[in-house]
Amino acid sequence: MDPSPIREITILPGLSRGGEPERFEAITIRPGDTISVVGPTGSGKSALINDIEVFARNDTATGRTVLVNGEFPPEEFVRDPAHKPVALITQNTRCLADLTVTEFLSMHVQSRRIEDDRIIERTIALANEFTGEAIRPDARMTALSGGQTRSLLVADAIMIAAAPVLLLDEVENAGIFKERVIEVLRAGGKAVIFVTHDPLVSLLSGRRIVMRDGAVERVIEPDGREIAALREARRLDGILFRMREQIRAGDLITEPVGA
Repeated sequence: MDPSPIREITILPGLSRGGEPERFEAITIRPGDTISVVGPTGSGKSALINDIEVFARNDTATGRTVLVNGEFPPEEFVRDPAHKPVALITQNTRCLADLTVTEFLSMHVQSRRIEDDRIIERTIALANEFTGEAIRPDARMTALSGGQTRSLLVADAIMIAAAPVLLLDEVENAGIFKERVIEVLRAGGKAVIFVTHDPLVSLLSGRRIVMRDGAVERVIEPDGREIAALREARRLDGILFRMREQIRAGDLITEPVGA
């Protein structure tokens, strides 16, 4: 199979931790899809997106298989970071190299052999749409906050890696503007899969994969039936955002924060 545009990624079932077969035939992910992976802590959410990231071939603990365009992916998708169509961003991403933001992105641009004089500038500008703390080109990567780092890595995956599939493992907890991230990804035709405990992210997603005991328990497609819940989640998220900003500014919250 030669590298070609990704039309779909298909997850074939494996086994639960107890050895029971997963109860789904296949989960298909296409460009523009937004999917949340939800479930209790330890239910197997991260293992599912790790299977996607490594293109499992019945060779991981879950026994799942992941296909690209209905076939096993080419070796360069699996082995060569420059051709990998999947970008995984986690809460625990750390940059140990004491590089500036510009130097860090330049290394990635060079490895991808991209010839675009403004791509670094545009990547930083996009990252700053995702975080309330402006990222400066001369800032050290090791000095960035969690929200800044995750925002920069998401923008990097979109602009420089140009990955058609993004796997985001609870990155909303790092303080990024999650609705803006989803909006940009949808507009760019990216498939995005969130591991999340955040009600707003879950309600913004087109599908929810519910995990339990290391297995997919069910796949939910709300089809517009959660509009009222989404409206309320947005309202409450706005209240929490304003309270967070007041606390960061050193204010006392002595009055109710309205919607």
